[in-house]
Amino acid sequence: MSVYEERNSLGSTEKGKQTEILNAALLVEDFDDPNINKEEALAGMIEDDSPYPEVRSAVANTDDASIPCGTFRAWVMGIIWAIVVPGLNQFFFFRYPSVTVSNNVAQLLSFPMGQLWAKIVPNWRICGISINPGPFTIKEHVLVTIMATVGYQSAYATDVVAVQRVYYNQIFNFGYQWMMVMSTQMIGFALGGVMRRFLVDPPSMIWPMNLVNCALFNTLHAQIYAGMGTRGGLSRGRFFTYVWFGGLCWYFFPGYLFQALSYFTWVCWIAPDNVAVNQLFGYESGLGMSLITFDWAQITYIGSPLATPWWAEANVIAGFIVFFWIVAPIIHFTNTWYAAYMPMQSRTSYDNTGTTYNVTRILTPTNQLNLTAYENYSPLFLSTTFALSYGLSFASITATIVHAILFFRKQIWTQARRALHEQPDIHARLMSKYRQVPEWWYMCIFVVMFVFGIVCIEIWPTDFPVWGFVLALVIAYLYIIPIGMIQAITNQQVGLNVITELIVGYAIPGRPLAMMMFKTWGYITMYQALQFASDFKLGHYMKIPPRTMFACQVIASIISGTVQLGVQSWMFTNIPDMCSPTQKNGFICPSTQVFGTASIVWGVIGPQRQFSSGQVYYHLVWFFLLGAICPVIAWLAQKRWPNSWIRYLNFPVIFSGTGYIPPASAVNYVTWGIVGFIFQYVIRRRNFSWWTKYNYVLSAALDTGLACSIILIFFCLQYPQNGTIGANNVLTWWGNTVFTKTADGLSTPLRTVNGTFGPSTW
Repeated sequence: MSVYEERNSLGSTEKGKQTEILNAALLVEDFDDPNINKEEALAGMIEDDSPYPEVRSAVANTDDASIPCGTFRAWVMGIIWAIVVPGLNQFFFFRYPSVTVSNNVAQLLSFPMGQLWAKIVPNWRICGISINPGPFTIKEHVLVTIMATVGYQSAYATDVVAVQRVYYNQIFNFGYQWMMVMSTQMIGFALGGVMRRFLVDPPSMIWPMNLVNCALFNTLHAQIYAGMGTRGGLSRGRFFTYVWFGGLCWYFFPGYLFQALSYFTWVCWIAPDNVAVNQLFGYESGLGMSLITFDWAQITYIGSPLATPWWAEANVIAGFIVFFWIVAPIIHFTNTWYAAYMPMQSRTSYDNTGTTYNVTRILTPTNQLNLTAYENYSPLFLSTTFALSYGLSFASITATIVHAILFFRKQIWTQARRALHEQPDIHARLMSKYRQVPEWWYMCIFVVMFVFGIVCIEIWPTDFPVWGFVLALVIAYLYIIPIGMIQAITNQQVGLNVITELIVGYAIPGRPLAMMMFKTWGYITMYQALQFASDFKLGHYMKIPPRTMFACQVIASIISGTVQLGVQSWMFTNIPDMCSPTQKNGFICPSTQVFGTASIVWGVIGPQRQFSSGQVYYHLVWFFLLGAICPVIAWLAQKRWPNSWIRYLNFPVIFSGTGYIPPASAVNYVTWGIVGFIFQYVIRRRNFSWWTKYNYVLSAALDTGLACSIILIFFCLQYPQNGTIGANNVLTWWGNTVFTKTADGLSTPLRTVNGTFGPSTW
């Protein structure tokens, strides 16, 4: 064969491969992905890049396997951050007001730390290992950041331990606490690892929030790649610096000096005593129709609007408008569920006098339900939006399963048989060169953590049967793929916390500790599995060797969980009046109070006294049926009109998108949707080159600037002198008090209670 013929043959082969890859990427009959556009995908595949412009703009389509990653420096820095960040966050977790050292802060601060190490640490070798292998690399930075953030939030099980101590006077030893934290945190890792072929490898699983992190990594390390585009102007690095500094300085106004900029309820200021107006336009106990805030913390409370695809944001906002701006006012103003005697929106529960429900009045000395006291006291009532949020949670559970069966079944079957190198994506093909994590590694973790769970249940008096433990894991396992796929595509996660509370309340009534354990294993197992998958996708984008990723996640999880338990144990031993409402230093444990109250409401009173036939909130169970029917209607409509806007309709997102309410309020959704529309729809369509270069960098800069500003304000102005700095001047002027003196700020109900309200018997 001649050289010309050989080249021609190879060229034909390559074209054939590109055609196959493109066809696979656009295989809409297997999975009609709302994120994909055929023209944009074609442009990406021609450049041998991702079919998604969002991914191309934030992630390089090249890899240099020689870049150092799992170095001695990276491991030492990662372990230090895995101790410091979770320890600090656990300490302040029990304080109000609190502060969180977020993943953005760890990502930003670890960069100069690594550069400093590269400059001042001598290049010695210890046991053949270099302690300073040269410049601080982007792969080392990714590894350090993942170790810092894999367990940076307080482990869910630490709240179980705190509630046992505070509410039930149960103090089990450190062995019980450690095994439960390890089991609840890491059993999900095992399941997430097994599911990575469904949630990590496919290019359609973009995990939008990871793109913000990737953009920041590439900006800090001055990476240049094709997906950034060719737009001139400011470099990404300089743009990030300007926005970061501006965001840091600006938050001093809505966060401390002029807090009315955060709660900009201008309509309520005009009519402060008009309860109906305040319930519609207010931000604290109203429905947020004032539309405006100047606080990035409020806008991003439910996630960055610059990361979530616009079609997904539109689904969330549509659900919010229908259920919270249309249905909720109808329910409230017609006094359905006696709602008019309570605020429109609230984070707490009420008795039949309109005051906060006093759970201590219905408990026996052994913390069991005193039925006589309950019947003599009051049923439990919820605010309109709180009750509605339960119904939407019920709907999201059934909608997720039905949606996955109808829309994802072919994709799931395809991915179950597809190898990594067969994925129609440059990033998967680049990652296929690295040694993958054997599935038996995940199974070993699962077995060990499963044993830890059984030991916790059986050795200590938990009143939690082993079959309940297994059932909780089965629930988590069944929902990992459908919920994970929805989150990876839409940046919205369907929560299992409410459904696990409902199931355990019926299955194991009257056992609050069993309720907490069932909820923790059922909900957090899935949550940790998806966190593991998200981190693995970040490593996938940044080309971190999978085995190194696995090791850093497991080791960091063990370290962070142990540190958090140690910090918590020290606090309860050394801080007087810990978790008391009058604790002088602010360690009143707000999250523990909410968790403890939930354990009594669901574990002691039980759902049968709230959602069973004849009870006040019985009709909310019909949301289960609503959630099952709606995806079927959407699927049939899409079959009839395949190229219409109906292909973007996603009922699991519609039902679950507002799942942060409570504790989120309407202002968090309204402003989030407005900003998302501007950047993810208007600017993306009209100025795509600007959006490609700066959108994710802008999000990262605003997020990190805000996080750094919150820390500065807390440690410089709020924490010293028990928060008395500015108490008699700055904090008392009109701009910091006007929003608190309205009917919205005071949570005034529409109707006044004369004696009691509600049913005569319960």
